[in-house]
Amino acid sequence: MTVDHEGRGTTLAGHDQAPGSGGRRRANGALEAEILTLLHATRRALTPGEVTERLTAPLAHTTVATTLARLHARGVLDRAPQGRSYVYAPVADESGMTARHMHQVMEGGNDRASVLTHFVDELSDDDEDLLRRLLGNDG
Repeated sequence: MTVDHEGRGTTLAGHDQAPGSGGRRRANGALEAEILTLLHATRRALTPGEVTERLTAPLAHTTVATTLARLHARGVLDRAPQGRSYVYAPVADESGMTARHMHQVMEGGNDRASVLTHFVDELSDDDEDLLRRLLGNDG
């Protein structure tokens, strides 16, 4: 492990680690989840630098910028030019993001009817009643 000019611990391969973490890396998706939570809570578009400043663990600006670019490429974030950088914002609120994820999971299945059947079978009574009301089928 090396220490960069800002006192952050990094591996020789350049993977960011929190100081004192003993070389442990974040779990897959943990940084993406933290960034999305931060952007939803902020309720405005942020630059990679602003995101970096607000994260719980210090990370290299390039790591955050790369993660933001990947989320944008996957259609999770919108981005707009601002000066020499971009600002990033979620394409949907948290419930919209969850619904989008559910739709992506459905698209990945081979038997939609079976997937939906299993999904509905596992709903709580309250959620099943809510689904019936949303579908306009109260009885």
